[in-house]
Amino acid sequence: MFRSLRRALCAVTAALLLPLAGAQTARAADPGAGYWHTSGRQILDSADRPVRIAGINWFGFETGNHVVHGLWSRDYKSMIDQMKSLGYNTIRLPYSDDLFKGTVPDSIDFSGGKNADLQGLDSLQVMDRIVTYAGRDGLKVILDRHRPDSGGQSALWYTPAVPESTWIADLEALAARYAGQDTVIGIDLHNEPHDPACWGCGDTAVDWRLAAQRAGNAVLSVNSRLLVFVEGVQTYDGVSGWWGGNLMGAGQYPVRLDVANRVVYSAHDYATSVAQQSWFSDPSFPANMPGVWDKYWGYLFKQNIAPVWVGEFGTTLQSSVDQKWLAALVSYLRPTGTYGADSISWTFWSWNPDSGDTGGILKDDWTTVDTVKDGYLASVKAPGFPSTGDGGGGGTAACAAVYTVSSDWGGGFNADVKVTNTGTTALTSWRVTWTWSGSQQVTSMWNATYTQSGATVSAVNAAHNGAVPVGGSAGFGFGGTPGGAGTPTVTCTAT
Repeated sequence: MFRSLRRALCAVTAALLLPLAGAQTARAADPGAGYWHTSGRQILDSADRPVRIAGINWFGFETGNHVVHGLWSRDYKSMIDQMKSLGYNTIRLPYSDDLFKGTVPDSIDFSGGKNADLQGLDSLQVMDRIVTYAGRDGLKVILDRHRPDSGGQSALWYTPAVPESTWIADLEALAARYAGQDTVIGIDLHNEPHDPACWGCGDTAVDWRLAAQRAGNAVLSVNSRLLVFVEGVQTYDGVSGWWGGNLMGAGQYPVRLDVANRVVYSAHDYATSVAQQSWFSDPSFPANMPGVWDKYWGYLFKQNIAPVWVGEFGTTLQSSVDQKWLAALVSYLRPTGTYGADSISWTFWSWNPDSGDTGGILKDDWTTVDTVKDGYLASVKAPGFPSTGDGGGGGTAACAAVYTVSSDWGGGFNADVKVTNTGTTALTSWRVTWTWSGSQQVTSMWNATYTQSGATVSAVNAAHNGAVPVGGSAGFGFGGTPGGAGTPTVTCTAT
């Protein structure tokens, strides 16, 4: 939305034929299991069954808090549980590239046991926990590169401070970090490109379609099973609309990726609580709205060109115009009871009550549900997905660590620790602990962060080396004093 206006039967048969099948086979029989792909206008699961994204935006990682909002009030698990209980099946998580600078979350309440397992984690590690728990609850996650930094939205996918090379490298890092975790079904490449961004003009500096191809191919080179979500622009062929909401050019100039059947187009659409548009004052409103949506993005779905996901839409519902708009849009998205998953996907903006121009599904106490707003969405909510158990695609996350003293000069020493993924699923983060028998203290550490209490040290991966593939390794080193510590017993935990 405008950043300048916002503040902030198959299963039974399989069981009969394969009574001794393992958990992964059982999961594959559940709709929505595994990674997804596209066919025409539909999104299909790993068994080629259509699925519908019917979810919610939970923002905050892209802001100066560097973490989803509301953790100052509630435990993150209770909020994800509540999302599931309300019938949302997907979370869109906005973030900024600050996430890769070792940012530390702000405004998390740890009192009374809330968010206890988030203590000492950086922002990326908190995101790991949210992804893992969402998977356990049977929710999918779409990561949304919302801003280049926490300072604000950008028209283009790059800025002087965050060049395209950084944008792509960070997208690749996320694709690698969650490789093997089918909770993360894809990445929304950049939020709301707008003027001077163009679609199909051929100028590599501003042609968002070409940039999306470059970034999408980079993501798929790391994990070819992800979906690539591509938003629209503001203006095409002289016709303007919502930021990110104009996909008029995608029919003539489609995003073509090296891996087929991975593109999902994303539109944003809003009501008058965000900004006025000419169609709201049309005498035929709201009967004119289906034609508006057909022109900007709905034709992609109706002509079976590609799936469409309305990644953001929202309103305070304070005006009658907004109420009519939301009712019309929900009808346009196609009720699940009538069309099943052969429908337009969506994630509502937002879960958060602190979105200044839309409010949220939650009220200001971060607990009470706005039942009127949530009620509008009832007909387009869709079934949830199978739990991933450990959030890692059904595998077992485990690691081992080897501690080696590289030098000891009496007054001090250096040591290296090698972490190896000994499990059956990719690691997203890890923690190594040990206890010295003497009075040693860590004086410096590289490629990890640490806490020390007495003789016990706990080291957690850095942002760049938490993702470790099955059989792969990562490592860190440190200096300490005094020497003579020997080699303590170390424990590695996949976190």
